[in-house]
Amino acid sequence: MRINEIFYSLQGEGRYAGTPAVFVRFSGCNLKCPFCDTQHETYSEMTEDEIVEVVVGYPAKHVVFTGGEPSLQLTDSLVQKMKRHDRFVQVETNGTNELPASVDWITCSPKDGGRVRLTSIDELKYLYHGNGTDMSYAETLVAKEYRLQPLDTGNEERNREVITETMNYILRNPKWKLSLQLHKILNIR
Repeated sequence: MRINEIFYSLQGEGRYAGTPAVFVRFSGCNLKCPFCDTQHETYSEMTEDEIVEVVVGYPAKHVVFTGGEPSLQLTDSLVQKMKRHDRFVQVETNGTNELPASVDWITCSPKDGGRVRLTSIDELKYLYHGNGTDMSYAETLVAKEYRLQPLDTGNEERNREVITETMNYILRNPKWKLSLQLHKILNIR
């Protein structure tokens, strides 16, 4: 498997924000989003057993498979190996490919250029660009929980506007909850 990095930190987004977690970042993605803030192109080849060995070396029971796009490589056998070590498995995905059924929590963040093919989503995390964001597609997706995350534009003034516009949308559409990138706010990995 092509692994960009494995690291230990706090989950910075969504339902499990603040939870200690081991992040397994896969290399590569099937979409090329212009606002992607993750460098995931480089990688080391690792076997499933090597990945498990690194992950269980950390004290957290929460494992987050992320990317790039994890659905391009994640296997049921790797998820099962994590579960044999009593790990809770969360996947952060763009939703364009199916995932192993044994995953505990699926956070789907759809992106332009990709249609969600997942039939089961625990948490929908949608990036809000501001008042011009087309929410029609996001509003059709079915999930257990809905999170709206202000897009980090790289411009401090515009970011403040996007946050305000995001909060206003949520106030008008209360099925959505605000998701902030705590790892960026706290300046942690």
